[in-house]
Amino acid sequence: MSFGEDSQILIPEAFTAIHSDPVRGKLTISREELAQRFELCEDMANLLSDSTAAQWFKTGQEKEEVLEQVRQGLLGENSVVSEPEAQWVVGRIGEVVGW
Repeated sequence: MSFGEDSQILIPEAFTAIHSDPVRGKLTISREELAQRFELCEDMANLLSDSTAAQWFKTGQEKEEVLEQVRQGLLGENSVVSEPEAQWVVGRIGEVVGW
């Protein structure tokens, strides 16, 4: 889904689904808010990808364990993302680092 006629932002369907009614398929937030939420989550994934990969390399933990730790951190006190958004960020980190 793209945002607005003038926007260059392409929002993946997987992210749009987080903010859509599963029965009717309509957005549960405005398109503007969807774009803002997507940009926040995409930025978080990109910012956390290097440190996540470094943590995996340093500790020797399984990739899934490291990603779960990141997810838990995203959901900590004063979290700025919802649980489904945190899961999306973790999945996106995996894509960014090539896991």
